[in-house]
Amino acid sequence: MILYGIPNCNTVKKAQTWLKEKGLQYEFHDFKKKGISEEKLREWCLAFGWEKVLNKNGTTWKKLSDEEKGSVADEGSAIAVLLKNTSAIKRPVLEQEGKAVLIGFDEAAYAAKFS
Repeated sequence: MILYGIPNCNTVKKAQTWLKEKGLQYEFHDFKKKGISEEKLREWCLAFGWEKVLNKNGTTWKKLSDEEKGSVADEGSAIAVLLKNTSAIKRPVLEQEGKAVLIGFDEAAYAAKFS
């Protein structure tokens, strides 16, 4: 399993704590340091929809200019913004066996996935 996120995000920390408490092993991918590929973002958009992958509730999105926000109209334009502003990616994203399975952290969703 791979957990994608940034280390100082409280939601990512909650997911990490939950996985550790359940004894589930995972690799952490810090996309602030390691980056994220366009291909990976496309996979996530296919799995969850670009509207969910783009976190419009976060401070990174809110700090973007009106022009940048207005440029987002579809998956391609959302990915272009996310490649430049990785902190605007909804996090964490959990992959299992190479497939994106969960986005964000919801304890009930994690419990259902690993029950």
